[in-house]
This record gives sequence, C-alpha cells and structure tokens, in this order.
Amino acid sequence: MTGSRAVDGEGAGMAGRRSRFAAVPLALAVLTGCTSAADGGEAEPHASHSAASASSPSPSPTTSAAPTTPAVDVLPGMPAVVDPANLYSEAGAGELSPAAAAARPLVYVPHSGSGEVRVIDPATFQEIDRFEAGIEVQHVVPSYDMQMLYATDDIGNTITPIDPKTGAHGDRIPVIDPYNMYFWPDGSSAVSVAEARRMLVFYDPHTWAEQGQLAIPECGGIDHADFTADGRTAVFTCEFAGRVAVVDVASRTLLRIIDMPVRNTHMGPQDIKLSPDGQRFYIADSDQGGLWVLDGAATQVIGQIPLGAGTHGIYPSRDAAVLYVTSRIAGTVSVLDPVTGEVKATWPVPGGSPDMGGVTADGTQLWLSGRYNREVYVISTADGSLLARIPVGDGPHGLCVWPQPGRYSLGHTGVTR
Repeated sequence: MTGSRAVDGEGAGMAGRRSRFAAVPLALAVLTGCTSAADGGEAEPHASHSAASASSPSPSPTTSAAPTTPAVDVLPGMPAVVDPANLYSEAGAGELSPAAAAARPLVYVPHSGSGEVRVIDPATFQEIDRFEAGIEVQHVVPSYDMQMLYATDDIGNTITPIDPKTGAHGDRIPVIDPYNMYFWPDGSSAVSVAEARRMLVFYDPHTWAEQGQLAIPECGGIDHADFTADGRTAVFTCEFAGRVAVVDVASRTLLRIIDMPVRNTHMGPQDIKLSPDGQRFYIADSDQGGLWVLDGAATQVIGQIPLGAGTHGIYPSRDAAVLYVTSRIAGTVSVLDPVTGEVKATWPVPGGSPDMGGVTADGTQLWLSGRYNREVYVISTADGSLLARIPVGDGPHGLCVWPQPGRYSLGHTGVTR
C-alpha cells in the first residue's frame, strides 16, 4: 500500500490541484492508493483517489468530432505547452535554440571520485580536455537559458561555470551543497538540491544571490526532480527515505510527501521523468530494480514496472516515443513505451554500469557514464549496439551531452522542453 501525507502547519502551502488524468494502461501493474495523516493531521482529499481498475468499462463511442486536447494552464512566465500530447515536442531532433546552436558539440563527464570534468569530442570519441572542478563533482547542468553549463560540487559547495561555445571554464561560484541542480520552469530560480542538508536552496540564476531555502527533513537523500505538465508542481525524489516530496513551485512550499509501496532507503528513488503526455511520472528505484509510476498530478503511486537491479536514469528519445532507462547494477538499458509502460527492448552493456547521460541532438546516440567502471558508453539508439567504451576517471557520474534541442532547460544533465 502506498501513502500520501498532507503537510500540516507552517509551510503547508496551497492545497494540491485535483487534476484528473487518464487511467493507467493495462501494461502497468496497478496499485490501489491509501492515505495517512501527517503528524495526526487529515490527509488531503485528492490523495485518496485510487487508480482506475483495469477492468473498468471503456467509455461509449461518440459520433461527434474528436475533441481537441485542452490547452495547458501553465505557471505564469513559463513557455506555453505547444503540444499537450507531447511535452517534449519542442525538443525534437535538431530543434536547437539560438543559444544551443552556438555551442560547440562536446560531452562533459563529471567525476565524483576525482573532482574533475573530462571533455570528450563526440565526433572522434577522444578526450580533448580535463580540468579540476572541485572535490566531488556530481553533475554538469545546463542553465535555463542554455547559455551556460555548471559543474556541481556538493562537498566543496561550489559550481563551476562552463562556456558551451568554447568549453572553457570560469571561476567557481559559492552554492550550498549542490548535489544536483534544477531550474523553475519560469526561469525565476536556480534550485540547488542540497542532498546532505535535506533542503532546497533557491538562487537568482544570473547573479547567484540566494533567494531562500525550503527544508524538507522527511526527504532523506533528496536528489532528482521533474515538473508537472503545467510547471506548477515539482516532484523531488528521496533516495534514503523511499518516498517523494511534492513542492508548489510558485510559493516554494511543501505540499505533501508520498511514500513508495516499498520504502527502499539504501538506494531508493532516484531519477524521475514525466511521460510525454503528462499523465504519469516514472520514478527509478535502484533497490527495487524498476520503476514506480506516479499519477501526473503527483498525488499517488499507481503502478510498478520491474526492470533490472540498480535502475537509475531515465531519458526520452528525441521523438519522445520511448524512454531509455538505465540499470547500473544489471548493466542494461531498457527501452520503455511511455504511454503503455511496455518494455520494448533490453540492451545489454556487458560488464558495464550504465548510469547517467543523455541523447545526442540528432537522436542517434545515447551517451552514458559507467558509474563503477571508469568508462563512458556510446549506444546506438537504432538497435542498442555499443558503439564505443571510452576510458575516463574515477566515479563518472552526471554526464552532459551538449548541445540539446529545446526552448529551455529544467536542469539536471539536460532536461529540456
């Protein structure tokens, strides 16, 4: 059983929206949700909605014209959703913004073991540069406007700016515990995901002046995030607590905590990705060896998809027809239909530990760090064949393939819409 707890008292924020999304497809293992009160308080009414039964009758056919998909009422200041059926429609193959088009095509590999960033030429698969970027460098993150990249060092409490036009790096900028970093969908804030401190720290994304903090003590191992289709709600995973934290973007307040049906607290919930139609979030759980499925309004867990040990990263193809899901202990990449939840293929990386990365701008290659093997993998998205194994340093982690298509970046290793 899975629980959703409303947050009581100070910082409770606005009540969650009661958006209704389509029933979970038959390919998903459907779970019935239940709610519990937080600290004795009442659970939010919407959190008690259970998933639709797989045996529910289909709606009666109609002779009227097919309804058009309603426009999405987005967070003020956020770019409009062009195609509600595909939130990644503007991040298709080759659809580069002017800022991204000006970038030199390179792959940046941060190392949590050595504190360096190594730079690879994707045309030759050769390392062309390396530089120190701190003590424990976790991710290389594109800025909201795609004009800069940042290498995050959570131990040194800094980010290192990288000019994507040249690959040159600048002086480090003080930021509190930037294990990971995201940007609010309206571009108003950069968000340092301070894993060790169990908090979010908000910054002006241009001056890096601190804007505020949101402590989430119940979210041990807070690290990855994604946003609802309208950009009004963020969902952060809690790796060491077996749950997710749901945050209201506009008010920067915690709405609720949602426990996973099995609360894995060693290497639990990791990466999270919204389906192209906005109907569900897929949450990688390393210990569980698969994905949890959260409804698109982020109110309850509605399904589970077993994959492989160490399930970690989730990346959409350029046409958003599939998601590539890495399992770094099993050494595989699963190809998932994001609408039905069907696993269409499983690509092995023999003796490898595929972890984090991204798809090239043209969509033909998937680049991934080999977390435990001091290497980077280049995989053909046509058939899953391994094109290259590139030796790197100690602890390659949040690899960034740049440039990426899209109008704006939500952060991480290149989540664009």
